[in-house]
Amino acid sequence: MLPRSLKDVVLLALLSLCIWLYLFFAHGRFWLSTPELSPALPEESPDVDIIVPARDEAETIGRVIASLAAQEYPGKFRIILIDDGSCDGTADLAAAAVPPGAGSPLHVVPAQPKPPGWSGKLWAVSQGVALARAPVLLLADADIVHDPRHLATLVARLNAPRVDMVSEMVRLNCSSRAERALVPAFVYFFQMLYPFARVNDPKSRVAAAAGGTVLIRREALDRIGGVASIKGALIDDVTLAKAVKRGGAIYLGHSGLAASIRRYPDAADIWNMITRTAFTQLHYSAALLALTLLGLTLVWWVPICEAALGHGWHRLCGLAAFALGSSSYLPTLMRYKRSAVWALTLPLIALFYMAATLSSALHFWRGSGARWKNRDYGAPG
Repeated sequence: MLPRSLKDVVLLALLSLCIWLYLFFAHGRFWLSTPELSPALPEESPDVDIIVPARDEAETIGRVIASLAAQEYPGKFRIILIDDGSCDGTADLAAAAVPPGAGSPLHVVPAQPKPPGWSGKLWAVSQGVALARAPVLLLADADIVHDPRHLATLVARLNAPRVDMVSEMVRLNCSSRAERALVPAFVYFFQMLYPFARVNDPKSRVAAAAGGTVLIRREALDRIGGVASIKGALIDDVTLAKAVKRGGAIYLGHSGLAASIRRYPDAADIWNMITRTAFTQLHYSAALLALTLLGLTLVWWVPICEAALGHGWHRLCGLAAFALGSSSYLPTLMRYKRSAVWALTLPLIALFYMAATLSSALHFWRGSGARWKNRDYGAPG
């Protein structure tokens, strides 16, 4: 008979392989890195109000507003930029990006002071929604540039087949060394957490959105109680998607017509992005944190350790699990035009994300909450 410790090793390797067999074949085929909308014109073109919350976005806002103003949309649209206390001339740069005149689609509005209980971004969005009159709203981040065909394509998907909300994971910046190493994995892990096929399945309870581009029907937003119903959410896109999906269909895909121009020059910048909300995603639960770290160890580190150090059946299990994990990363690498060799480094990249998630929890336990644009939101009560 096998010694007990060896039995445990074999069972651990087998468990890791079973997890990967499930993830690869039964978890919504998340790894395919699909769907993506092709450029399209809507059969109907309702008025659209585009709401852009902005706080100290001088680096990006001019390009963003210019791209929105250049939309080739057959219906009427206007841009409502909520300047949320910027100190870097964001509002002036936005206005300079659009030719002035009576026909200008841009309206710049200074934000009111943020009341207690609101996240800064959602408070700015709520003020834009209050000024909007169109039946369709586009919630757009101040760091995303849009192809001229983008708005028309989003509206076409909103109408056929009809859904209440359309969201896209835009192409993220991937130019610096840190971005090339870590950004594709961010997208991959998001797909793993929220398989897009399940998000788009009305029968599934899985709901998510990518907050940089969210097109939503005004009636759907009113149905859930408006932005005020999620006013304190730090992961506002997923929270909004869950609320909307309880009463209607939603769509989430990748975008070939929009891209983020926000830069993350160093690994520390990506680290800070993760730590801002990672523990929020786990509902500030130590138990969920422990389970998450244990699960990620089983998924990423047991296979490679068994493949490198194991023998017999547990080595074969480790090799098979590692092969499934590595191959599942290839479509995302192809989307970002990265070498397939990066798939072999995914366990190391996963370790970076695990450490950042643990750091997020430590920040919370020390009493420092999430931050956005130099605002400290503290720990939830």
